[in-house]
Amino acid sequence: MAYRPTKRTEARRAEARARIVGAALELVARGGYRDASVAAVAQRAGVATGTVYRHFPGKAELLAEVFRTASQREVDAVEAAASGAGGGGAGAEPAAADRIAAAVATFARRALKGRRLAWALLAEPVDPAVEAERLQFRRAYAAIFAAAVRDGVAAGELPDQDPELTAAALVGAIGEALVGPLSPTGGRRDEDALVTGLVTFCLRATKETTTHVDHRAAA
Repeated sequence: MAYRPTKRTEARRAEARARIVGAALELVARGGYRDASVAAVAQRAGVATGTVYRHFPGKAELLAEVFRTASQREVDAVEAAASGAGGGGAGAEPAAADRIAAAVATFARRALKGRRLAWALLAEPVDPAVEAERLQFRRAYAAIFAAAVRDGVAAGELPDQDPELTAAALVGAIGEALVGPLSPTGGRRDEDALVTGLVTFCLRATKETTTHVDHRAAA
C-alpha cells in the first residue's frame, strides 16, 4: 500500500519549506547570494542540511525560489501603487502620470530601504536559473509601466509613443539609477531628492513630444 501524506505532514512540509526560503531570503538581503550557502541557510532555518536538499535539488533551485518570493513582493507593491495612485473619486481611473510617478517612487523607495536586496534582485551576478527568473520579473515591471503609458496615450494624456519601448527604457533607467555602477545612491544622503529627481526624469521621458532626428547623421 502506497504511503499517502496526511494533511498534517503536508502542513509540516510546507512550513519547513517556507522557513528555509525565509532564512535564505534573510541571508540574501544581508549579504547577497554568496552568503546564502545551503549550510548557512540550514543553520539559520534550524534544520539539517539534508532537509534543505529534500525540498530543493540544489542551491540554484533554492535561490530561484528566493528570487521569486522577493521579486513578487516588489512587483506587487509597485503594481498596487500604480493602480491606486492619484484620486479623482471612487472608481475613477488615476491619470497616467500619477500612475507612473507612484510606481517609480514606490520602486525607488523600496530599493533604497533595502539596498542590498535591491542589488541582489536587479544586478548581482547570479546562476542562470536565477537570471531566468530575473528576466520574467523585469518583464512584469515593464508591463506595469507599459499599461500606464498605453492608457495615457489612449486618453490623450501622453503623446503618441511605443508603450513597450518606453516601459523597457524606464525599467532600465530606474535600475541603473538605483543599483547600477553609475548610481549616485552611494554618495547621496538626500533620498527624497533622489526619488523626486528620478520621478521627474521618468515623467519627462513619457511626456516629451517626439522631435525629428536625422538618422543619417548617426550613420
